[in-house]
Amino acid sequence: MRLTEREKMLEGLLYDANYDEALIAERAVAKDLCFDFNQTRPSDVAGQTKIMQDLLGKTGDNFTVVAPFWCDYGSNIEIGDNFFANHNCVILDGAKVTFGDNVFIAPDCGFYTAGHPLDAERRNQGLEYAKPITVGDNVWIGGGVKVMPSVTIGDNAVIGGGSVVTKDIPANVIAVGNPCRILREITPEDGLREG
Repeated sequence: MRLTEREKMLEGLLYDANYDEALIAERAVAKDLCFDFNQTRPSDVAGQTKIMQDLLGKTGDNFTVVAPFWCDYGSNIEIGDNFFANHNCVILDGAKVTFGDNVFIAPDCGFYTAGHPLDAERRNQGLEYAKPITVGDNVWIGGGVKVMPSVTIGDNAVIGGGSVVTKDIPANVIAVGNPCRILREITPEDGLREG
């Protein structure tokens, strides 16, 4: 049995991202919903919430996404309760992108499941792959952070602004940099400090 390009995408295999008509159509629907969301008045919270519920694969009971927001498919994105994403969040969701509860995302952040072959011949054929991203509960992601394919960020982690996260980050740590590295564990004394 031959896999569809969508099935290959969700399996993490090389797939035709540029020329497969079914995937192009799916992305067009998602981009139209993103456009509608981004053009909805900020005071129309109910309207924005409804568009997000139609766009995303799963939402928690309470969430806020501040426009503009862009994604590829939407159906591969799951957000937990009390999710907050500030302006200019981009999620390339060829693979599953899962956010736990109480996740706070600062402006200008990107979550990129997509990757491309290193050799130009296959890359120029429109082939790519997608690997999932998982963000645990109670995670704070600072401004301008970019999260790459196959990354898991553990519960209670804090990712410093401007970081490029290329490898897993464990729970209960502060991590920062390009590439993102663990700075230190979060301690009880941190409860007495501001960010």
